[in-house]
Amino acid sequence: MSKRIIEIASNNRHLAVERGFMTVAEDHKIIARIPLDDIAAIISCAHGLTYSNNLLVQLAFRKAIFVICGSNFSPVAFLWTVEGHHQQSARIETQINSSAPKSKQLWKQIVRAKISQQAAILAILGRNNASLVKMIGKVRSGDPDNIEAQAARRYWPLVFGDQFLRDQTAGGINAMLNYGYTIIRSAMARSIMAAGLHPSIGIHHSNIYNPLRLVDDLMEPFRPFVDLAVYQLVKEGHSTVTPDVKARLVSLLDIEVLAKTGTTSFRAAIQNMAVSLAHIFEGLHNTLECPRPYDSL
Repeated sequence: MSKRIIEIASNNRHLAVERGFMTVAEDHKIIARIPLDDIAAIISCAHGLTYSNNLLVQLAFRKAIFVICGSNFSPVAFLWTVEGHHQQSARIETQINSSAPKSKQLWKQIVRAKISQQAAILAILGRNNASLVKMIGKVRSGDPDNIEAQAARRYWPLVFGDQFLRDQTAGGINAMLNYGYTIIRSAMARSIMAAGLHPSIGIHHSNIYNPLRLVDDLMEPFRPFVDLAVYQLVKEGHSTVTPDVKARLVSLLDIEVLAKTGTTSFRAAIQNMAVSLAHIFEGLHNTLECPRPYDSL
């Protein structure tokens, strides 16, 4: 059974623990029980939410992530376990000692995978993707020419129209994208820690105030899946983050994607990428296991 991502969006709820379950209470009355072992992450979007310390401890024991969201569904804080894998200390040491040239080569692989995915989505939508396809081969080690940003400037107008600007603080399409990316971010954070790596030691992202730099590195090739899902939602008439939109975006984790060995679930592809990075740091191979380009709606 796939573990669940639980969103708490209503105010005046209290989360606690009772006999192996997370309880959700309103006005001191329990309205829901979820087995703790079934939870992969909790996303808190409610301003009036309260929770017990024991709940946070039990979630940490199970390596579940607790995400606190601010405005427009952008995460402002993550709670994760201190210990995620039996080889954690050794793997983090290899991560810290990884060379700059290796990090640059990894970032090259990530950017190429992301642009390949963007180009594939443009093809699915019937848009001209020739410029992005050409850019893939231009990405050099470390992406010194910032081909990633050049691709983004061509990509967004082709997906959502010439008037669209990607803005994390805006509503509408941007808020839907924020929510979808938060889902991926929480799943990636959990997978990175389960692989024995530290989420704040990044490959490319270097903001000292970002505790999830590695998460933001590895999730890049997965972002276009959210873009396509949001495009479909907009086409169906959705214009804001509603319960139905949230459910559809959470369900992305269970869709099938193309991987190195064939098809696998989106969730498994995230896990495989994190594990492959740990193996690269250990010197077992050099190729990061990224999702293959999307080929259908």
